[in-house]
Amino acid sequence: MSAATETQTSTELRKEALGLGFIVFFVISAAGPLVAIAGGLPIGIMLGNGAGTPALLVATVIILLMFAAGYTAMARHITNAGGFYAFTARGLGGTAGGAAALLALLGYNTMQIGLYGMFGAVTSGFLGMHFGIHAPWWACAVVAMGSIAVLGYRQIDLSAKVLSLLVMGEYVVVLILDIAILKAGGVHGLDAVSFEPHVFLSGSPAIGFLFCFASFIGFEATTIYSEEAKNPKRTVPLATYISVLLIGAFYAFSVWCMIVGAGSAETVKAIAALSDPTTFLYSLSSRYANATLTDAMSVLFITSVYAGLLAFHNSASRYFYATGREGILPGRLGRTHPVHSSPHVGSVVQTVLAAVVVAVFIAFNADPVLTLFSWLTNVATLCIIALMAMSSAAVFAFFKRHPSNEEGRLRVRVLPVLSGIALLVVLVLAIANFPVLTGAGHLIAYSLTGLLPLFAIAGALAASRLRRRNPRAFERLGCSKL
Repeated sequence: MSAATETQTSTELRKEALGLGFIVFFVISAAGPLVAIAGGLPIGIMLGNGAGTPALLVATVIILLMFAAGYTAMARHITNAGGFYAFTARGLGGTAGGAAALLALLGYNTMQIGLYGMFGAVTSGFLGMHFGIHAPWWACAVVAMGSIAVLGYRQIDLSAKVLSLLVMGEYVVVLILDIAILKAGGVHGLDAVSFEPHVFLSGSPAIGFLFCFASFIGFEATTIYSEEAKNPKRTVPLATYISVLLIGAFYAFSVWCMIVGAGSAETVKAIAALSDPTTFLYSLSSRYANATLTDAMSVLFITSVYAGLLAFHNSASRYFYATGREGILPGRLGRTHPVHSSPHVGSVVQTVLAAVVVAVFIAFNADPVLTLFSWLTNVATLCIIALMAMSSAAVFAFFKRHPSNEEGRLRVRVLPVLSGIALLVVLVLAIANFPVLTGAGHLIAYSLTGLLPLFAIAGALAASRLRRRNPRAFERLGCSKL
């Protein structure tokens, strides 16, 4: 290799490109606040425990804070774009790390690709309703895919600036509606019925809990950006706690306002009466606010999905980068752009993979929401829950081998065990109820869940091959890169 070529080959991400605010924006963009409030949670209210959903959201926040305690403690010792993979490798060993790496790639790619179905459907509907433009859903998805490819290929702070503008708009419109509902006093006045024990336990709280948990997917991405963060040992833990609390408070407050607006006893019936449950928020906006706010929500729902596409694209490309750099996948994936210092190879691979999968669903004339979105995003949810459970075990094992005076016993021993048990319970509930979550038949639903052990085994085998080929590289899997 010539000297000129060597200078052009880079394996380092752009240092100190992201401050605390930008990382938080990436995380809450991945969580998709408006997508959750308008899209997922109304369905969770209808199928779950109805008016008790705000209390379920509070319980979800408590579990995630327990998880974050150990997660952020480990983030102070390991700075690696591999996130879950890196933590699992350092805590449970390289073979488990390999399994986590491919599970993460499955999870973040299926989440990102599934969102193209939602984006295409809602954008196509919006263009037809407001402009008389009858564009097929896949055409809208392809346009989004092209722009995501450009943003993901370039510098990370460009993506962060785009996301920050979109996310701020989402919070503003929902909070305006919340205030309008509270100002009007809802249907029967303000009450705390949602937090009463008998309401919390009514209906099917297990189903509702899964929808609540799925609404937070993406909050864990703080560690993925650790190599690009300013002062990562401080920034990453802060961003994690801020994200969980900000998202959780917003969800719980807004869903409570929605229930007050519809009436705690009437909410489930009101949602079930709609031909599309995702229009519930818009119906409340038309009732308590005005058409302008409803139209703004329609636009920002589209941009919310787009923000999620961009955030998950960045997450997936960084997992490709980390696994390529460390030898689990081909080394070319571990290269970064000589100018942008972005994981451009991983970005391109993610875009190509998305194009192929979307093309398959188009070829079979599949429904973009009921199949592409529902199937793939629920697979992603399973992956993230499994990865979080593995990370909880990794935190416990890591600090048992490497005691630290900086971290208290409660933070690195007790809370990781409690969160790990809770996450395993959530995972079992999710798998048991996967046909309900996806709306697919049992054969398809459980075939989709079978992807998790297949990818985990493939990752473990890839790590084992690396151990035979390069034992030194295997021992260093997941090590800090700073």
